[in-house]
Amino acid sequence: MNKHNVVILGAVAFALGLVMTPRVAAAATPAEADQKLIAEIIVTAQKRATALQDVPFSVAAASEEQIRNSGSANIVELSRNFAGLTITDLGPGQSQVAIRGISAGQVVRDQPGVKESVGVYLDESAISVALFTPDLDLFDLERFEVLRGPQGTLFGAGSSAGTVRYITRQPQLGEFEGAVEVGGYTGTDTDWGGGIKGMINAPMGQTTALRLVGYYNEMAGFIDSYYPGRAVREDVNSGEKSGARVALLIQPSETISITPRIVYQKLETDGYPRIDVYNILGNPFTTEQPPVNPGERGQVTQIREGIDDEFTLADLKLEFGLGGLTLTSISSYTDRDVVVLRDASQLTGSVTLSLDDGRGIATPADVRLNSPLYDTTSLKSFSQELRLASDGGGAFEWLVGAFYQDIDRDYGQNLPTPGYDDLLTRLGRRTSVGYNAPPNTPYFSQVPYDFQQFALFGEGTWHFNEQWSLTGGLRYYDFEEERFLTFAGVFADVGYTRQPGETSSDGFSPRVILSFEPNEDILLTAQVARGFRLGGINDPLNVELCGDDDLITYSGQPTFDDEKVLNYELGAKTLLADRRITFNAAVFYSDIDDLQVIADAGSCSSRIVLNAQAEAVGAELELFARPDEHWDLGVSATYVQAEITETRLSAIGQPIAGIIDGNRLPTSPEFQAAASATYNWALSNTLEGFVNLTFQVVGSSYTQLADQEPPTGCVGCPGAPGFFMFGAPTITQFTYDPELPSYELGNLRFGVRSGSWEAAAFVNNLWDERAFLSLDRERGTRARVGYLTNMPRTYGVSLRMDF
Repeated sequence: MNKHNVVILGAVAFALGLVMTPRVAAAATPAEADQKLIAEIIVTAQKRATALQDVPFSVAAASEEQIRNSGSANIVELSRNFAGLTITDLGPGQSQVAIRGISAGQVVRDQPGVKESVGVYLDESAISVALFTPDLDLFDLERFEVLRGPQGTLFGAGSSAGTVRYITRQPQLGEFEGAVEVGGYTGTDTDWGGGIKGMINAPMGQTTALRLVGYYNEMAGFIDSYYPGRAVREDVNSGEKSGARVALLIQPSETISITPRIVYQKLETDGYPRIDVYNILGNPFTTEQPPVNPGERGQVTQIREGIDDEFTLADLKLEFGLGGLTLTSISSYTDRDVVVLRDASQLTGSVTLSLDDGRGIATPADVRLNSPLYDTTSLKSFSQELRLASDGGGAFEWLVGAFYQDIDRDYGQNLPTPGYDDLLTRLGRRTSVGYNAPPNTPYFSQVPYDFQQFALFGEGTWHFNEQWSLTGGLRYYDFEEERFLTFAGVFADVGYTRQPGETSSDGFSPRVILSFEPNEDILLTAQVARGFRLGGINDPLNVELCGDDDLITYSGQPTFDDEKVLNYELGAKTLLADRRITFNAAVFYSDIDDLQVIADAGSCSSRIVLNAQAEAVGAELELFARPDEHWDLGVSATYVQAEITETRLSAIGQPIAGIIDGNRLPTSPEFQAAASATYNWALSNTLEGFVNLTFQVVGSSYTQLADQEPPTGCVGCPGAPGFFMFGAPTITQFTYDPELPSYELGNLRFGVRSGSWEAAAFVNNLWDERAFLSLDRERGTRARVGYLTNMPRTYGVSLRMDF
């Protein structure tokens, strides 16, 4: 057995031993008893404040202090500490969230019409975008919530698999307080990084308070760039993230609360955490071109890559007490501009080789033309939610509301390649202008989207007696989406100017929960709930680049349907051993109708979405123990078997895009677990020492559904993408592993604290594990194959002061 798995099993056995420990006969003093109790966490998973253990479905939460102890610096690292939550990491600002194995493949950068399957919220405001979920800083959070399973009734579209929420600390009336946190780190094969963060809460009279948060982070790079005839460029994936949050609370009376807020974040990186396995412009097998070996943490790039992401959120929350009722209004406006720059020289070079087709007209210099690909997104979104809720405490609690959202998203791609028109002329083809594109631009697109959504929802809970309750909810939704496509350039084959596309749908999303509470320490639940993910419009194929079979297989798919998840769940939440132990568990079955499968369209360098049938069956558990005032222990784990249930055949009678009965759903592992242990001890009357160890296990997975089907894993093999013989290589094919192997990470944090300050040192990724997080490919693996990877071992220090 793997030694790290022994650690997990040992922690589980120890915690279970505590569960079986009989109650201590001697009575403890109230102070001693309080120190032994696990702190109660209040969440708003049902859009009303409820103790975590009283929420009648599977929810997990972590405070800011718990997040710091885990060693998590971003949402990707944080996700490994929550059972069932996985995030496909494509670099800062580019993440895709999945819960309970419900995922159909990595959303690729040029698929703006794909919606998210997990809703991401900053307090009450939705901020999720299918690929570009903002990578918000974790400073000054009240907690981070994970709502597992469909949340379509209260949280609407995009929560078919679940919802995650950043819950920030709110302005406090009558209290002046602040905090400053600084830190720095470096590590194995990394640059230096660090940051400074601060918060001030300032009362402004008796009825008003201002809370201001600011931060700046220097993100250390750890990937080196190689290229023939050029010195190595080190740590090219470094970056900067800065931002601020300003919230004002105005409370003229106990029944009126007004909270306007502005959130701003700027993210800039110089590259991506990608390691290249093979690249036609730099590999160790060439004989007529300089060989290149990028090594363990290297990539082949000839021009700068990176992302520029500017995110602004303005929202306004109004709450009015109406004598036993609360009226809440949330208005949100998001303005976001994202520019993703990729070195597409190997893509353009591979197309050049295809167009040349062995005639020898294209020179090696033609294949190596600088070809930067700019993906640009300008997103403007307005949403309004209005809801009325009972104040709770009676036999019947209820909530009703309405929601409206309007999104304008302008997306485009531009591939300026100086010298390409001259090359096209020599190859006997029309220049870029002849394909309706700007000069020297082999590919150009503009895709404006107009999206509108309206919904009505309600949920109520009947408490029949102190033990039994029934919750019922329903949401009606209606949405429309329009898109006008301009597609141009030789890579697109023909020009499409303002080619229209549209889709719409409506439906209902119900939820029913039966709860039984035999005593105040046990809650048993049974739930049936439906969530939904809105459909969309596919782009046309890049016909010029498609092989004949690929053109037949992937054409004729103008739109894709809504994805609907019907989830059945049994859960138990328990407090044991005089409330020194929390043990929560759930089993679930999800029937997934019209799963939105992300498909690479063979050699077309295009991606489309196809619908499929699937299911997910699994179980999750969480166990937290506080045996005394010194120890805090925790274990969480999930196992899910998510797979396709019906094979889908193409027009030529072959399975398409890996949609084959029994294939695993991609991006999410079958098994995931995390364990933590914290020990605190008194150094003096005012000082306390602490040490925290976390350990995480993430099972194997696939990036796309089709990665499970041969000949995936081989370029140049029969039936596989063809192999380019650029540079007279010594090989005619190469292989790679499409399955992302399991990995295990450990983090250690230790230090000293008093009531007003904390000094800590940490080591993250203790044994320097190199995890493969996602398979990265260009032109169906013909031009490049690589993996997105994690931060290597890092060590650093942090200092926090509260005043």
